[in-house]
Amino acid sequence: MGLWTRMKRSMRALFGGIIEKTEDPELILQQTIRDMRDRVPELNNSVAQVMATEKLLAKNKERLETQVVDLDSKIRASVKMGRDDIATAYIGQLQQAQLDLQKTSQQLEHANLASKQALKARDNYVLQMQRRTAEAMQLINQSKQAKLQEQLAQTMESFQLGDDASTFNEMRDKIDRRAAAAEAKMQLGSANVDTQMQDIEREALDMQLQDKLLAYKKDMGLLGAGGGSAAPALPAEGETTGGQNGTGGGRVN
Repeated sequence: MGLWTRMKRSMRALFGGIIEKTEDPELILQQTIRDMRDRVPELNNSVAQVMATEKLLAKNKERLETQVVDLDSKIRASVKMGRDDIATAYIGQLQQAQLDLQKTSQQLEHANLASKQALKARDNYVLQMQRRTAEAMQLINQSKQAKLQEQLAQTMESFQLGDDASTFNEMRDKIDRRAAAAEAKMQLGSANVDTQMQDIEREALDMQLQDKLLAYKKDMGLLGAGGGSAAPALPAEGETTGGQNGTGGGRVN
């Protein structure tokens, strides 16, 4: 294999791969639809030209038919007047008109056939264009769905559940610690308030008990002359009511 052939093959493979990568099926199909639609006006113009030729030939045929009838009348009038020379001239014109009429009739038949074929071709093209357009739109939708699926697949490939899960767990632990600390502070605050309330209630109860004790002593005449002095202190723990101390003492008479 020659060097030039190998180079051409390599260049075709290189540029062919680049072109294939840059080709967008959606854009190509959309351009194809536009091209097919753009051909419709051109096709209509071609059909219109064929139909115009048919109409022109039809008018020529009508004119020649009128001319043949007119020449025939003139020939008859010339013969009737004995003017054979004029009749002979009209006969020559009549033969030429009949020949032209025959050719025009044949051309008109071909034009009629061409018009029918052109209209049929135009209608077939429009029908094919509509089918191709519908098929192209379906392919474009499939291409869009394929792109969405590719993007979804790429997203799923790049999506790492472990990282997000670790972040979620970390934030959950942080929130749990914060909630636990707040709950502990609330409990501590409630405990301090409860403790203070218990101290106040205990002090109030002691005051009530002292008042009751003073009332009993007053009723029993155990209070001194002042009457309003405080009651004697209660004996300390380990001492007897009789005034005994640690070394022993006598009884007061």
